[in-house]
Amino acid sequence: MDELNAPGREGAAAGVVAPLSDAPLALFLDVDGTLLDLAARPEDVVTPAGLVATLAGAERKLAGALALISGRAIDDIDHLFAPLRLRVSGVHGAEIRFHPDGSTAPTVAADLPQSLLDALRRAVEPFPGVFVENKRFSFTVHYRQAPSAEGPLRATVKEIVDALPIAVVTMDAHCAIEIKSPCFDKGGAIAAFLTTSTFRGRTPIFIGDDTTDESGFALVSARGGFAYAVGRPRPGAIGAFTGPEAVRGWLAEFAERGTSA
Repeated sequence: MDELNAPGREGAAAGVVAPLSDAPLALFLDVDGTLLDLAARPEDVVTPAGLVATLAGAERKLAGALALISGRAIDDIDHLFAPLRLRVSGVHGAEIRFHPDGSTAPTVAADLPQSLLDALRRAVEPFPGVFVENKRFSFTVHYRQAPSAEGPLRATVKEIVDALPIAVVTMDAHCAIEIKSPCFDKGGAIAAFLTTSTFRGRTPIFIGDDTTDESGFALVSARGGFAYAVGRPRPGAIGAFTGPEAVRGWLAEFAERGTSA
């Protein structure tokens, strides 16, 4: 990858992430904790000034080969980056939009059951500051405002999930527990994008910040690409950015250069 001036394995191992190049790359970006700083509640995140323009510029330079791969619903992502619309996957791969002007399509047949949502909401009632986010295809138990509740919450969620008649998986996130079907993940979403003409033949790069991104790390690595964590090293990632501000700066450096990919 040296001839592409893209992130290299040696530099990543040393904690150095090289600038993006003007070569045929495909860039996949997580949102919360990667592009955006985390907040106490999902609705409290702030889109920094200049980020929308940076994303638009990077997408143009990559000839459209940029997609957001998020745990948020696509409608929520569109709101955060309005008026910009991008190629995007939401709810950990349960939703996908292959073209900015296209429609959102689910990749799974059914929502998680209301009975599971009800059980989770009852379970968190004794814990002030803990709440359950309903994303149709996944539920998230947030405990950022009550970190001491983590142990009891994990035990309770496990008990609820183990009693279900359907298969679901739980994943760690930042001060949160994700509950979803095993039928989709971020790696599957990236694989779907790579089959399309916009992304086909390009070297994939994926940047994410937590456990829910590790399927994406594995996928891009298997396809000869490069995976980067944010905040700290993670399994499958060859390097790490110090935080979202570093990711934004890295992306802006590429978007602001004058040549096109």
